[in-house]
Amino acid sequence: MSDAVIGLTIVAIGTSLPELATSLAAALKRHSTVALGNIVGSNIFNIACIMGLTALITPIAVDPRIVSIDMWVMLAAACVLALLGFLRIASGKLMGSAMLAGFAGYIATVF
Repeated sequence: MSDAVIGLTIVAIGTSLPELATSLAAALKRHSTVALGNIVGSNIFNIACIMGLTALITPIAVDPRIVSIDMWVMLAAACVLALLGFLRIASGKLMGSAMLAGFAGYIATVF
């Protein structure tokens, strides 16, 4: 199993569980802005602060695949989510299933 698959699944799930629990509790209480703010804020903090501090301490080698493929996939996913948010499009089980299927397809290409 490659490092990319481990990072995209096991590590991502493990580091996102606290945000998932907080967002689920907020969503159950009908506080969608808290749920969204928690997820977005956590991701921005992880990318900017954690990766930034790590890069200050030691250089981070970036696999060429990340720059050529993965970066564009992440950008497309971010644009879709931003479009859903800005247009205030309600997303339900169908949208969630489609996003989960897209992620599963993306993970399948990493193998």
